[in-house]
Amino acid sequence: MDNKKIKIVTIGGGSSYTPELIEGFIKRSNELPIKEIWLVDIEDGKEKLEIVGAMAKRMVKKSGLDWKINLTLDRREALKDADFVSTQFRVGLLDARIKDERIPLSHGLIGQETNGAGGMFKAFRTIPVILGIIEDMKELCPNAWLINFTNPSGMVTEAAIKYAGWKKTVGLCNVPINCIKQDSKALETPEEDLFFKFGGINHFHWHRVWDKNGNEKTSKLIELLYNPENADSNNEAVVANIKESKFLYEQIKDLGLLPCPYHNYYYATDDMLKEELQSFSKGETRAEVVKRTEAELFELYKDVNLDYKPEQLTKRGGAYYSDSACEVISSIYNNKKKIMVVSTLNKGSLSDLPYDSVAEVSSIITSHGPEPINFGKLDVEPRGMVQLMKSMEQSTILAAINGDYNEALHAFTINPLVPSGKVAKEVLDELLLAHKEYLPQFEEVISKLEK
Repeated sequence: MDNKKIKIVTIGGGSSYTPELIEGFIKRSNELPIKEIWLVDIEDGKEKLEIVGAMAKRMVKKSGLDWKINLTLDRREALKDADFVSTQFRVGLLDARIKDERIPLSHGLIGQETNGAGGMFKAFRTIPVILGIIEDMKELCPNAWLINFTNPSGMVTEAAIKYAGWKKTVGLCNVPINCIKQDSKALETPEEDLFFKFGGINHFHWHRVWDKNGNEKTSKLIELLYNPENADSNNEAVVANIKESKFLYEQIKDLGLLPCPYHNYYYATDDMLKEELQSFSKGETRAEVVKRTEAELFELYKDVNLDYKPEQLTKRGGAYYSDSACEVISSIYNNKKKIMVVSTLNKGSLSDLPYDSVAEVSSIITSHGPEPINFGKLDVEPRGMVQLMKSMEQSTILAAINGDYNEALHAFTINPLVPSGKVAKEVLDELLLAHKEYLPQFEEVISKLEK
């Protein structure tokens, strides 16, 4: 890029993650000639936007930078002439997430933010909003990059690229970063001395690892992390959303790949459901815990003397999300060609998925966007699973765009965490009614359900 000062816009600027985002930009102030950062939110998020916006200004001031931090509820005002737009919003706020978790659990199903019925409803609420943002971007900042870490990141990214036509979209997730850190610790080897290759889709990927001498360490890591004979096996969560690993050693050994922690929901559904139902009965679903944690964070953020990211933010469950967004922006701007794990057009990197679908793969981040690294063909077991999940994702995206009840029900049927038939229909109908305020595309269907 040229040397002009850049404008960055964050939609969902009142998020509790914003201090990490600002910290990430400050760390890269010598790489990114930032002129202004706009934090955008909606009326319901105004108070949080003002709190976190004031903190962002304190952080920038402490760093001696002359960046202008703008706070607004007017998305279009913010987007005018933006160079990079990042998205970190939650349609319906955390109360919607609580419904996504509690309603499936009340039917004896997995209730989770991005997996199962709850994750699909998050997509139903979010995809129309991202398409609306892109319509504004086409008019107001047609050359901007969209850096998405709004969940479900893979589906939102595929909708943006494939259906809105915004090719300059990159999807992000913090899970691969946490996997890398866990592997590095287990091998007692610095991250920079290891090579990681990820392949799959968001929250449903696998990876392999090599050392700097070209020796593959995947099998050794399986022994270190999943063999119950090892004292440290299965006792440390990779992400805060999942308390600990439930994987069976024999299964992962046969797989020969390192799984994503979210695979627990598919490889060990019974154990995960039992744990969730126990929390549900106590009023302690993950969403309810997060809501309390977020309230505590915002009390900290109100402190007029706080001008740095507090350590408590790591408990929120999304550590490294924001910092990775900053690194993607820097790598695009500076053509750094850094290898990162992102959601991007597959383009043959996973030969078992459609060429024009979005995959989550290790990619070289260039000035023209991610260039995915070839992962190759998967063995029969992971291949069948990821193809089923991609089919579910694509059906969910179509239902989210078209408000098609039959498509939504079919997507529920495909999802391994939702039983088909009567229960699927009951859960679908209950979630449609619970979220009707945020599902205008399903208005006609919801009206019939209310009669």
